[in-house]
Amino acid sequence: MAEDFNTDSMLDMYLFENRQLLENLDGIVLEKQNADAFDEDDVNSIFRVMHTIKGSSGIMMFDNITHVSHKLEDIFYYIRESQPEHLDHKELVSIVLDVSGFITNEFDKIEDGDDPDGDNSELMKVMDKFLEDMKNHIESLGEALPEENVYVAPSQFYIAPMATEQSHFYKILIRYREDTMMSNIRAYNTVYALKDVAEDLLYMPEDILGDEKSADIILEEGFAMLLQTQSSKDEIHKLVDNCPDIVSIEIDECDASTFALGFNAKSEEPTQIDLDSSVEEIQARARKEIESTGNEKKKDEVEAGDYVVKEKTPGRKQTLAKHQKKEKQQKQSFISVNVAKMDALMDLVGELVIAQSGVLQNPDLQVPGLELSNFQKAARQMMKFSSELQDVIMSMRLMPLTNTFQKMNRIVFDVSRKLGKEIELEIIGEETEVDKKIIENISDPLMHLIRNSVDHGIEMPEDRVAAGKPAKGKITIEAMNESGKVFIIVKDDGKGLDSDAIYQKAKKNELIPDGKHRSDFTDKELYQYITYPGFSTKEKVTEYSGRGVGMDVVVKNIQSIGGRLEIDSKKGAGSTMTLKIPLTLAIIEGIVLKLGTSMFVVETSNIQEFIKRKDCQLVKEPNGEEYAVVRDEYYPVVRLEKKYHLDVSDEDNGIVVILEHEGQRIATFVEKLVGQQEIVVKPIPSYVPKVDGLSGCTQLGDGSIALILDVAGLKS
Repeated sequence: MAEDFNTDSMLDMYLFENRQLLENLDGIVLEKQNADAFDEDDVNSIFRVMHTIKGSSGIMMFDNITHVSHKLEDIFYYIRESQPEHLDHKELVSIVLDVSGFITNEFDKIEDGDDPDGDNSELMKVMDKFLEDMKNHIESLGEALPEENVYVAPSQFYIAPMATEQSHFYKILIRYREDTMMSNIRAYNTVYALKDVAEDLLYMPEDILGDEKSADIILEEGFAMLLQTQSSKDEIHKLVDNCPDIVSIEIDECDASTFALGFNAKSEEPTQIDLDSSVEEIQARARKEIESTGNEKKKDEVEAGDYVVKEKTPGRKQTLAKHQKKEKQQKQSFISVNVAKMDALMDLVGELVIAQSGVLQNPDLQVPGLELSNFQKAARQMMKFSSELQDVIMSMRLMPLTNTFQKMNRIVFDVSRKLGKEIELEIIGEETEVDKKIIENISDPLMHLIRNSVDHGIEMPEDRVAAGKPAKGKITIEAMNESGKVFIIVKDDGKGLDSDAIYQKAKKNELIPDGKHRSDFTDKELYQYITYPGFSTKEKVTEYSGRGVGMDVVVKNIQSIGGRLEIDSKKGAGSTMTLKIPLTLAIIEGIVLKLGTSMFVVETSNIQEFIKRKDCQLVKEPNGEEYAVVRDEYYPVVRLEKKYHLDVSDEDNGIVVILEHEGQRIATFVEKLVGQQEIVVKPIPSYVPKVDGLSGCTQLGDGSIALILDVAGLKS
């Protein structure tokens, strides 16, 4: 399929661009899912999206996608032209989302290297029936149907010039946004859109599909066309305005002789001619200029391209020019970069930070009396630039959560529709930016949490009404930044979690330790059991839940990026699931601590204060628990040497470090503070069993390995 055009770069751009269009489509439709109908702007937007996908898919020879796209475009064509009332809006929303889902699945196949061979027959039947019912409704009102929106497959075609008295001649210039991808394909779609009304059509650049440079030329100079047609300027504008990336469309009518001159201009000094003037007036002014300069040029010496359209400033008269000085165009300021290259760049920056630490902490520099003022000055300069480089690279990797959250809107719509529930989704803080890698890792967990809220949490409408609640349930997704962390909260107003039922199920599954009773657990502790593999309190297995998988996937994915899941709930009032994840996975500010022969790192934001061991009183409880007393405040003590079986020569001297996490504080003892430095976070190898209290490791400047402490894991 598409052997002629299906290059890797073209296919990647095709998928990238059309996935973005589908995301925009889903956003439009889901925003108006509870409205009475789509407004005019929505109808035009959906029509343009499907028209663009149809055109580009036709060029790529993906017939399945092309036919489905054209059928949905057909529906919105009739809605746009006839504006029928009393359409079944819910059914229309469902059709659009089904089409979007079908195309998305086909894109997934293409991305995996398979053929997009999905069966679209049922979907086409549904759309055919909807379209037929709409046509019958329009005719029943005594209104005429618009002309058929006939689809003709893309092919090589030639349009013979057939000028008549009704023919109009237009010079068209289309400019696209500087960051537009596949602008040559956009231009081809425009040519294709005009083919049914064109009597003659020329365009520059000529080879918009075969020449790779044509896309850059179009972005820099615009896409110029000469069109002979019987259609009006408004009709032409409607046909060519088929892409959201278009910045401006200039359509200027000219006469046949000007049209025949074509694009190319050779004269260096142009003759300025008013477009509104007649041919006789233009020739008269030209003769007068020739007489005054004495530089005569015979009529038959006029060459094609001597006159071209000069750009028109809004509100001013359009002029012609044989040649004009080309204004300097602003170059494209956005480029598309492969994520793998970004990852490699981030890794290199991390290695640069490690190498920098190695230079600054080199033992050869520790010679007493060594004068290093120039070295220190250069080192400070290097650290400054290194820090700025990190900031730039990290900002390049940050992406808003908008698209991820909007996908959840689609999940709520689909699942609630199949379960017969009425649910409203509220999105807060979707503009919050996080590292791209984190976004990739939270998409699945977020999807499971949303499905659980829809299936487990929100009750059926009749049950909600019986409980004194509104029939329509509500799910809220909220994102916010706080202290270098990203908090993503999924909250519902459903029936909440039953801690007693969870306890009984955990006991049945032999998850409760021997000798432990219900009274030994807080509700919050019991809620954590729902994250165990195979755990589910739902007796009946459904399409969406009951198998005991999902929540354990959530926890594993979140833990893999150094995050945590916290669960809170109130029976009868709803549940709140909070994902707490780092803003970025790459480089953090940390304090290096030494205990025995081992080195540890704690993120700077988790350290409350340092206290000399002798200034701290130690209290030991009969059960063995220890507390550090500082200014009459008691802090639970975590001894790293006992937890990780370390040899420490002197336990009574050293430094007490007060660590804080989410308002809770603990104390631990270390022998020495090595210093503060930027830490490149590396995951603990998979062959090392997971250890509570450790979130990763790093390489220090001297080449040694330090373990990164997870304060949340230490206090649990």
